[in-house]
Amino acid sequence: MEYLSVAEARGMGGLRLVLSTGTPGPWGIAARALFTIQQVPFVPVAQEIMGANEELVAWTGRRNAPVAIYEDEPAVDGWLDIVNLAERLGSGPSLLPDDPVERALAIGFSAEICGAGGFGWSRRLSMNSSAAAPAEDAQASPMTAMMRAYGLRADAVAAAPARVAGIMRGLATQLHRQRAAGSGFLVGERLGACDVHWACFSQLVAPLTSQQCPVMPEYLRTMFAAMQDEIAEALDPVLIEHRECIWADHIGLPLDY
Repeated sequence: MEYLSVAEARGMGGLRLVLSTGTPGPWGIAARALFTIQQVPFVPVAQEIMGANEELVAWTGRRNAPVAIYEDEPAVDGWLDIVNLAERLGSGPSLLPDDPVERALAIGFSAEICGAGGFGWSRRLSMNSSAAAPAEDAQASPMTAMMRAYGLRADAVAAAPARVAGIMRGLATQLHRQRAAGSGFLVGERLGACDVHWACFSQLVAPLTSQQCPVMPEYLRTMFAAMQDEIAEALDPVLIEHRECIWADHIGLPLDY
């Protein structure tokens, strides 16, 4: 994928989507997939992981990615704000259920996957527990500093595997119920944002293969595949079967970034 710089994108119209370069970060990959599925054209803009990203901060007020900027509207970076923007700008079937109860359930699943303290957040802690350092350590590495911003504390690290496993078991239970009812989706009878979120975030426990994502460095694939026993035991095959269908039938492979 070819990225524009902040300077190049800032004066443009339409949708600009800021993404981290060099890694398939699940929040960014999910945002990109949602806009693509909803047929919303966008220009990808480069963000440097662990970088100061001063120009991005000056433009959007954010240092991290993803960030979506449409025309001259305020930038949005929350997972639900991005879903709502894709819904507003996009075409085709909605990625949120029409029924209000099902809608609440679908948004709740996405929150468990994407939100603070959720699957992605907790899995990130469990993968980077070795980055923990005393808070007063002024020489902390950029990775350690970043992880502290994401809640890296001894108690949070200790709780992370159980949180990840619990969410995975909940998703698997829902998928089995849906299959029994004749549906291949997490909620309702059509593709939802929560399906896209799980497909993208599932890489954190079952990375796409070298054929599915040739550009992924092997060290990342190894890091994503390594997990505590508690997490591995919760990796029900239905979770991977579901994500394989979503990638193949809706998002598209191979993945480039």
